[in-house]
Amino acid sequence: MQNIQLKTAFLRIYFRIKKYLIQLYRALHPEDTETTEDERKDITIKNILVDACYNDLGFTVGDKIMILTEAQTTWTMNIIIRALMYLVQSYHEYFERRNDNLYGSKKVKLPKAELYVIFTGKRVSKPEYVSLSEEFWGGEKRAIDVKVKMIYDGKDNDIISQYVAFTKVYDEQVKLYGRTREAVTNTINICKDRDVLKEYLLSREKEVVDMMMTLFDEEQVMRAYVESEKKEAAEEAAVISAIEMCQEIGLPVSETIKKIARKYELKENDAFPKKRIL
Repeated sequence: MQNIQLKTAFLRIYFRIKKYLIQLYRALHPEDTETTEDERKDITIKNILVDACYNDLGFTVGDKIMILTEAQTTWTMNIIIRALMYLVQSYHEYFERRNDNLYGSKKVKLPKAELYVIFTGKRVSKPEYVSLSEEFWGGEKRAIDVKVKMIYDGKDNDIISQYVAFTKVYDEQVKLYGRTREAVTNTINICKDRDVLKEYLLSREKEVVDMMMTLFDEEQVMRAYVESEKKEAAEEAAVISAIEMCQEIGLPVSETIKKIARKYELKENDAFPKKRIL
């Protein structure tokens, strides 16, 4: 999680603003100078359930194009599969919004899909595209393929290059000061001085600081939870091992329970882990 969660959260919040979203679209489609802000519709899959499918950023341009964009720090080809899942879910929601009848004889409108990953990690090899068939099936043609365009930087200080620059400054400050308010405020001040997302940071500085500090707190809680789960699992494994030793030497169940309860300072009712079946 850590820095990845913050970068993706910042991506979602930043491009939720129409004027920045259209800048993103024009960075991806510089040839289109006519499409307006109002022709964009946010279709990002929201994280309503913890284990539900959700993505970083999605929007349509009229009925012509459906663009799904992810932010990625760690290199993994599994992003292709996730992009496919996001695309299927986004199409499903698109047809529901339009009340299209997929079982009818009339052909529905299908926006062209464009899948992007903005990669902000370090990597020597930087392929322009990655595809499902190439990475998972050795290039064999199958019933379906997914092609994802990789973006490592923008051009001429466009909105993408500024976002990438922001993440790099943030990484540098976290290395120096940890996940602290000082790292956050330094990131904002440095970016403003370098004219990186300056307009946004000037107008919403408090919001950005609050968002980043909240995410730091969430990460700390999650790390504590994970450590607690690991500790509990280790303790349970030790109890199970002790139970098995007692049973191997022929102790009756009642005596085993008493010994385990004394050794691990448990109530006798809790001496046998729930996962243990006698």
